[in-house]
Amino acid sequence: MTTTREWLAGARPRTLPAAAAPVLVGTGAAAQLGQAHPGRAVLAAGVALALQVGVNYANDYSDGVRGTDLERVGPLRLTASGTASPGAVKAAAFASFGVAGLFGLALVLLTGDWWLLAVGALAIAAAWGYTGGKNPYGYRGLGEVGVFTFFGLVAVLGTTWTQAGRLSWPAWLGAVAVGLLACALLMVNNLRDVPTDSLVGKRTLAVRIGESRARQAYAAMVLLPVVLGALCAFAAPWSLLVLLLSAPAVLLAVTVLAGARGRALVPVLGGTGMLELAFGVLLGAGLAL
Repeated sequence: MTTTREWLAGARPRTLPAAAAPVLVGTGAAAQLGQAHPGRAVLAAGVALALQVGVNYANDYSDGVRGTDLERVGPLRLTASGTASPGAVKAAAFASFGVAGLFGLALVLLTGDWWLLAVGALAIAAAWGYTGGKNPYGYRGLGEVGVFTFFGLVAVLGTTWTQAGRLSWPAWLGAVAVGLLACALLMVNNLRDVPTDSLVGKRTLAVRIGESRARQAYAAMVLLPVVLGALCAFAAPWSLLVLLLSAPAVLLAVTVLAGARGRALVPVLGGTGMLELAFGVLLGAGLAL
């Protein structure tokens, strides 16, 4: 029987900052517009966190039944390891999507913007389609496109919209920055798995462009957001707080550019997640102040 600790490990907690950061930035952008609503921010966080957990379980299930997780390093794979049955993992994924849908429905009822239901449906479809279905887009090198769109643009701008009813250019800059950091999480994860993904025909972006360019792309994805966040200082001077992240961003970039691979990339994955979370905290606070 699968233990609670194993289910938590299968949820891949190192990736959860990708869900919290956009809500923090989006709420900060709403506050900068004078329209922050803590209750709606909590609901948005519920959507994002449940969706992220659902994505992780869905990937575990889909990769596991395809046999692409058999020789991986890193977090526990419930399906591939036999720790949980494929059906149970799939059910956990859809249960998480259901929770995200309930939080999203509450936001829709509060805002009256029923078109957001279509956005939510697209987000769930994208979450499943990353590695699920007959033709998963994550196997064609398009995973970063989905992550940038839904865990960057949609998550940040959706959070701002549901609180302020409008968007600002700092919200857009923050959305792009968070999207890049979310892509960095995916890139370093896929960079670690390049050898095994290549063998099983999983053509992630890291596989398609090669290790050297993937490392350069990762470096850009962690460094550029600091610049974008600092530019928000033209509207909210306290946004310069993000410059405190310059040193950790450079350290992560140098580690990857220096050639870290395999298990050496596991702490980089955790560090990237913490960088994204810290970025969300600092830029969100900077915009709000």
